[in-house]
Amino acid sequence: MEPGSDPRGGAAAAEIEGGRENQVWYLKISKLALAFAIIRSKPPGKSCKEYTEHLAKTVSKQDFGWKSKVEALEAEVLRLRQELLLNKICPRIRLENGKPDASAETLLDQECIDPMSYSSQLEDSGCDVSNDYAFDSSGVASDFHESEHNVNTSKRWLERVPPLNLCCTGKEESLTVPVQFLQHLLEIRKLSERGILQADFTELENDSFTICNSVSQLLDGLTIFYNSPKFPVSNFLSEAVCVLISLITDSKLSNHVLKKCFKKLEEFKKNLIQIILRNSTVNRFQALHAVSHTLVLLARNNILRNSLISLLLSEVRQFAEQLLQAHQIQAMYDITRYENIFLLCMILEQLLQNEAEDSNVSSSDYDGEEKIKFLKNLDQIILHLSDEFPLFSLYLWRASVLLNSSQIQMD
Repeated sequence: MEPGSDPRGGAAAAEIEGGRENQVWYLKISKLALAFAIIRSKPPGKSCKEYTEHLAKTVSKQDFGWKSKVEALEAEVLRLRQELLLNKICPRIRLENGKPDASAETLLDQECIDPMSYSSQLEDSGCDVSNDYAFDSSGVASDFHESEHNVNTSKRWLERVPPLNLCCTGKEESLTVPVQFLQHLLEIRKLSERGILQADFTELENDSFTICNSVSQLLDGLTIFYNSPKFPVSNFLSEAVCVLISLITDSKLSNHVLKKCFKKLEEFKKNLIQIILRNSTVNRFQALHAVSHTLVLLARNNILRNSLISLLLSEVRQFAEQLLQAHQIQAMYDITRYENIFLLCMILEQLLQNEAEDSNVSSSDYDGEEKIKFLKNLDQIILHLSDEFPLFSLYLWRASVLLNSSQIQMD
């Protein structure tokens, strides 16, 4: 034995090695035993291979059944936790089958917007690429435009939580529980602010699991819809977007949501950006406008706006550099991505304009590194691309002007 060596270390290593050999041996014996069992129990008229495949399918179906049961139980646990949390925040409102009781109905008996009144008549021209985000030719956008009005005039649909008795498609079923919970949470917040109810929102800190899972389910459901949208858009999905925007713009609830769900919201924004860039269907502009408008609505929250500006600066800069490289070596470039990048440029320009008009937000609040990367060598990029890609170069120049003007105002 070498001087200074620990005999216990060598013994431990040998023990670990022996344990691994035993595991390998047991695995081989188990496989052999399983093979003998299959051969001996094989029904006549079937080969061993056919019988093995049959057993594998049977076990797979059982696993799928158990997974479905587990998912259903997890959903039920979350629903019960949501009801418990609402009852802790405001004991005067009790929920049964998703509806307020009689006393709650009296408190909530205010003017509300009928969710069925949303306009969902869509005309799929597939050609409208206007920059005003009104999207009058798109029913989705008109729904979201109405949701903007509803958020600003909260006396209307937030005065009362309507029962969610809308018919939901398969994709929307996963949204029903989180939307309903968040609707009631927003309404309790509104009524407590007006002094009608007493509510203890510190309970949100004690049960971050419920709020995180509810928001995550809402974001996942919206992502699924935007990945493969169906038109005309349903009233329920329009309402889900209303709930999300109301939640992140509420002065009190937004703090809890951002603290617990910021990473999930960031992931949601990144997913929406990639949905815009990757969509290659012919009549895609209607769906892309809906996604774009949702991003603009998310930017109503200053923290989310700053991180969204950084994400957009990064995506536009990377595409500009790739396009310049392809142009210099006369290589092919992604035409679909080129067409879709203009929507990101429009969103970026609008957010920078909104930021310039908002005296409460400094341009230094978003990632300064992305701003520096974007402006670096931008003049040379514009110079080389302006002849072949004049419109894209114009958007780059306009973005640089807005960034530089905000910097001058800061100085």
